[in-house]
Amino acid sequence: MAEVAIGDVARMSGVTSRTLRHYEAIGLLLPASVGSNGYRFYGDQELLRLQRILVLKALGLGLTEIAALLDEQRDELDALREHHRRLLAERARLGRMAATVERTIRELSEHARSAPMTIERPENLFEGFDPSEYEAEARERWPEEAAASERFTATLTPADTERMQRETTAQIVRMAELRAAGTPVEAPAVQAEIEALHASISRMWTPDAEAFTALGRMYVDDERFRATYDRVSPGVAAYFRDAMAVYANERLA
Repeated sequence: MAEVAIGDVARMSGVTSRTLRHYEAIGLLLPASVGSNGYRFYGDQELLRLQRILVLKALGLGLTEIAALLDEQRDELDALREHHRRLLAERARLGRMAATVERTIRELSEHARSAPMTIERPENLFEGFDPSEYEAEARERWPEEAAASERFTATLTPADTERMQRETTAQIVRMAELRAAGTPVEAPAVQAEIEALHASISRMWTPDAEAFTALGRMYVDDERFRATYDRVSPGVAAYFRDAMAVYANERLA
C-alpha cells in the first residue's frame, strides 16, 4: 500500500495529528518518511504499529509500557495473537462488570423512591473492576503520588481492602442521597463528606487545592471513573467534582 499522509491516518484511526506527532516525539511511532514540506507519511508497518498502540492503550497500559512491550515483541503475528488474548480477557472482564452494574440497578430498583438508598453487599459495586488498570497511567501522569499510593497499598491486608471498598461505596451512596435531596454542594453535610474524602486520600498522598480540584474533574472527565460513581446514581460524579472544587477553594487554597 502506498504511504498515507498524517491527516489521512488521523481520520482513519481517530487519533489526532497532534497525538501522532507526540508519539513521534517520544519515539513511540515514527513516520515512514517526511516530505520536503514537513508532512509525515506512514506505511503498512507504521499503521500496524499504531493499531497495536491503540489496542494496548485500550487495555490500560501507559505509553512507556507500550513502547517497552512493542520493542520486545519483534514478530507481528505473535504480537497480534497476544493482543487478541488480552482483548478476549478484557471482554470477559467487561461482561462481569456489566453483570455487576445490572445487579446494582436491580437492587436499587427494588426499593421505593422515597426510601433511603441501600445496597445489601456494598463490595459488589466493585466486582469486576480492577484498580490495577489505572496504575500504569497513574505512574506516568503522577509519579510521586502514585509511588506513595503504591507504598500505602502494599501495607493493606485483603480485609483492609474490602473495608476501604465498603467505605467508598457507603460514601458514594450518602452523596447520591444528598444530591437526590437537592442539597447544595456548599452545604455542611456535603462538605463533611468531602473532608472525609480528602482525609482518606491523604493516607496515601496529600493533595493540595489544585490537585484535589483536578482529581474531582477526573471523576467526570475520565469515563472509567465517571461510570464507577454514576452507576450508583447518574450525576453523582459531577456532584463530587463540584463539591471537591468548593472544598479545595475554601479549605485548601
